Amino acid sequence: MAQLSKTLKKDMQRNWSLYILAVPVVIYFLLFSYKPMYGALIAFKDFSPGRGFSRSPWVGFVNFIRFFNSPYFFRLVRNTFLISFYGLLFGFPAPIILALLLNEVRHSVFKRTIQTITYLPHFISMIVICGMITDFSLSTGLFNDIILFFGGQRFPLLQQPGLYRPIYITSDIWQGIGWGTIIYLSALSAIDPQLYEAAMIDGAGKIRQLFAITIPSITPTIIILLILRVGQLLSVGYEKTLLLYNPATYETADIISTYVYRVGLLEQNWSYSTAIGLFNSAINFFLLVMANMVSRKVSETSLW
Repeated sequence: MAQLSKTLKKDMQRNWSLYILAVPVVIYFLLFSYKPMYGALIAFKDFSPGRGFSRSPWVGFVNFIRFFNSPYFFRLVRNTFLISFYGLLFGFPAPIILALLLNEVRHSVFKRTIQTITYLPHFISMIVICGMITDFSLSTGLFNDIILFFGGQRFPLLQQPGLYRPIYITSDIWQGIGWGTIIYLSALSAIDPQLYEAAMIDGAGKIRQLFAITIPSITPTIIILLILRVGQLLSVGYEKTLLLYNPATYETADIISTYVYRVGLLEQNWSYSTAIGLFNSAINFFLLVMANMVSRKVSETSLW
């Protein structure tokens, strides 16, 4: 222990400027990430602002049991899981595929143009994105114009529970596919060109090079991002859902985060909503640990 303390002291003296640069980051996380965790205690209390944290009575797991017995429990978990799972199934491979395609483009102007076009939706406000989706999904909107062109009939798409998830997932892919390629393109640029030259000498074509060199080289990056994505499996953002769903689509659109918003902010049931959020975070943490464990056993790549 003394040796470790001595080594740390020497390192701080040698790299004092780097430690000073790290101070604002540490303070930020302490104030905005760790200090608010104290508030999670109200999940186990009957909290009211008048009594405060300390004087609110403890109720144990009453709020959790109430959520598990709620008629909305299975609907919320099902919808949250399915939207996340479909997003993982279809959305996660999308930037990988786009990055592999862009990596094969040799015309620099065309490549930069495609990158710019695919990046742009990421920088559009969520309000604007959802407004576009809502307008396009109207009976008189663009999507219905396309449906009518192919012989279909007009109908309000966002009023159909069965179409909500496809619209949500498709728009998510469109919005994030370009931004998601940045990491993969960086990983692809780090591949040694001599590997491709050696493969060409051996007679390997483009497809063979793809599966023998390109994909194995970026597999560690894919695995790390996949682990992180699995750890967010039940963390579907409430902003987009709040802007797109309506009572007609609650059956397939209502998720945990929107339910927390309704009972926490609209109904001012802070303890109950905190318990739901804590349950959601616990499940995500469990999934993250399991995904990392499986990855460590199956491959040599893991977060820890």
